[in-house]
Amino acid sequence: MTADPSQLKKTKEWSTSNILFSMERVAGTSRLFFGSSDFKMYEIDMAAEKPEPVAFSGDGHQSYVTGVGLAADSIVSGSYDGRLIWWNAEKKEQVRAVDAHAKWIRGVFVAPDKKTVVSVADDMVAKVWDAQSGELKHTLVDHKSMTPHHYPSMLYGATFSPDGKLLATADKVGHIVIWETDSGKKVTELEAPGMYTWDPKQRRHSIGGIRSVAFSPDGNLLAAGGIGKIGNIDHLGGPSRVEVFDWKAGKRLHTLEDNKLKGLVEQICFHESGKWFLAAGGDHGGFVSFYETASGKPIKQEKAPMHVHEFAFDESFETLYTVGHGKIAVWELREKEDGPVEAPVPA
Repeated sequence: MTADPSQLKKTKEWSTSNILFSMERVAGTSRLFFGSSDFKMYEIDMAAEKPEPVAFSGDGHQSYVTGVGLAADSIVSGSYDGRLIWWNAEKKEQVRAVDAHAKWIRGVFVAPDKKTVVSVADDMVAKVWDAQSGELKHTLVDHKSMTPHHYPSMLYGATFSPDGKLLATADKVGHIVIWETDSGKKVTELEAPGMYTWDPKQRRHSIGGIRSVAFSPDGNLLAAGGIGKIGNIDHLGGPSRVEVFDWKAGKRLHTLEDNKLKGLVEQICFHESGKWFLAAGGDHGGFVSFYETASGKPIKQEKAPMHVHEFAFDESFETLYTVGHGKIAVWELREKEDGPVEAPVPA
């Protein structure tokens, strides 16, 4: 059976009073590790008839848990408190805590070989860590601390290339940097200023930014997700937006905006074939949108039961797990099985 986005169907929901900002799935299972607005880390098995979250033990974080990465034998979580915490994945116990960033950690991302972790934060630096020892390997500095309108910027997104040799980071004003993972050397940069909005009248406030980046499976393309120009900055009143680049050529291939499913694109992921990708996010509601990579045309777009902050596929890409504001939702992407053909009813 092959994953088919056009057959997308939501099959299960679990509700909570908290916001779930970040999530990782344990390979080969329906078990999810997630970070919550109540400052805690949890594990939940969505295959259970009545899923029940189990909280991690230890002092933990002192604020929202906004980044979760699953390494070889440990989980690394990041928070608004600026700390990274390593946890034993099986015992759900704290192993070490590091004062990693001076400001809010926006995300934690793990390389494909599970040996390297990167954290990004509002101090505008990306830090590369040894996943096992917790040793700091590189501090990557290129993103400016202030926007063009002299307000603090934010560093939201990062991703590793499929071979782990490259790392991309992206910020509020649409600046993207690609780095060598091992050396920390800057390779190139891209710009997506259409994801940044400045309101000079009503609020004197800037909003938006690239919230997510993802390499294609062959490493040749880089997709960036965020939001287009915002009319109502208090309600994320702007179109969801994805820009796809041939990053080596510095060429933008697609600019995809959706005025029906509005809000931030919080995460992007390519199918292993590279033929399609998923962008998910939201404003006060949420959405999941599948696009053809070559044409940029939408394959399937659905409202989600909540603003989606992160998602994960299973190994076959046939099951999708989404977490966000007050809910976890499970979706299936299964092609229709051939059945018996019914005879026509006589007139």
